[in-house]
Amino acid sequence: MSAGTTVVVLIAAPPGLRGHLTRWFIEAAPGVYVGSPNARIRDRLWSLLSDRIRDGQAVMIEPAATEQGWSARTCGRERWTPTDFDGLTLMARPRGGAGEPWRPGKEVKEKRPSA
Repeated sequence: MSAGTTVVVLIAAPPGLRGHLTRWFIEAAPGVYVGSPNARIRDRLWSLLSDRIRDGQAVMIEPAATEQGWSARTCGRERWTPTDFDGLTLMARPRGGAGEPWRPGKEVKEKRPSA
């Protein structure tokens, strides 16, 4: 991935959104878009995606001045949420069916000896 490459992934998105993204990106696989729009275009596209995603999901991976060299934005239902762990971005999965991202808890699973 070059320094200016942006990746957008759409899951269960309305057809109009997919068509709109083809103006700025190429569709490398179904629902996966790759391109190099500038920051202004990315922000406008993200605003459009987050307003129109409805019951689907959208993820945008974009260049950023971070240790990893990228940042992530997510929107929609049952989405994975970017979570910062000491400067490292990891993706937290939704917990159960509630749509809430996973948060570290105090519960510890005990290791059982094998029989």
